[in-house]
Amino acid sequence: MPLTRRQFIASTAAATALAPIPGWAANTLQMGDIRIDTLSDGHLVLPTRFALGNRSAEEAAPILARHGITGPQLEPPCNVTLVRDGTNTVLFDVGAGPDFMSSAGRLMDAFDALDLSPEDVTHVVFTHAHPDHIGGLLDDFDDLMFYDAEHMIGAEEFDYWANPDTVNTIQTERQTMAVGAKRRLDVLADNITTFSDGQEILPGIVARATFGHTPGHMAFQVGEAMIVGDAIVNHHLAFERPGWLAGSDQDPETGAATRMALLDQLAHEKQTLIGFHLPGGGIGRVEKTADAYRFVTEDI
Repeated sequence: MPLTRRQFIASTAAATALAPIPGWAANTLQMGDIRIDTLSDGHLVLPTRFALGNRSAEEAAPILARHGITGPQLEPPCNVTLVRDGTNTVLFDVGAGPDFMSSAGRLMDAFDALDLSPEDVTHVVFTHAHPDHIGGLLDDFDDLMFYDAEHMIGAEEFDYWANPDTVNTIQTERQTMAVGAKRRLDVLADNITTFSDGQEILPGIVARATFGHTPGHMAFQVGEAMIVGDAIVNHHLAFERPGWLAGSDQDPETGAATRMALLDQLAHEKQTLIGFHLPGGGIGRVEKTADAYRFVTEDI
């Protein structure tokens, strides 16, 4: 695996540009002509119980404590992935935008720090349509933020959230997600490309069905790296107890099966992993332990 360069912006003018995002990190992975950057959109603030699914706080506490989590809330980072190959500039998800959480929606600060502009993006590819991944689709005037880009999403994911009946059939606590996703996807309805499992959506980028977190969630193989979105949603319970049902998964049983298969593949094939909510910019690898897995960033 080619050497990864990790950049922590902590001083000089770059740090000044990033002042609104304490601890912001940009990770860069170079694979031949392909450069992959993870850009911070800030972080979420969630109650710890959100991660527990059907497990008790007592069961999860020792695992969370090993990862320094002992309080009532989680603050998972949000890592948006940018892939550049010299021809295409591909953004995977668009962050939360301004209306979801005050701690998120910072993607344009990261763009400024890397001297990028929305018009530089040729393609926007969605892993799924949850608000922290699709909320940044529109600007303050409800126009497309990445107005020159082709927008792409898995066919199953688009059909689910664009369906006007989804808001009536989804769990009550997720109804606002359905409303927000449909409003944004309606803007793209006549100008979006859909794709299916196994399809090479762009040169060197292959879609992989990773259903469960949402009905049509997709991961993406890019060279020797796998962009997993929320198929592996954290670095603690998802790795140490991948078979536990996750509260964030819309179909928890399918999500657990997907997670276990994905972790096994990534560990066995020693692929680089890029996760939306994983720490340190989200780039790392999966190591098999005696009875589960762990997320490793050393030497990445």
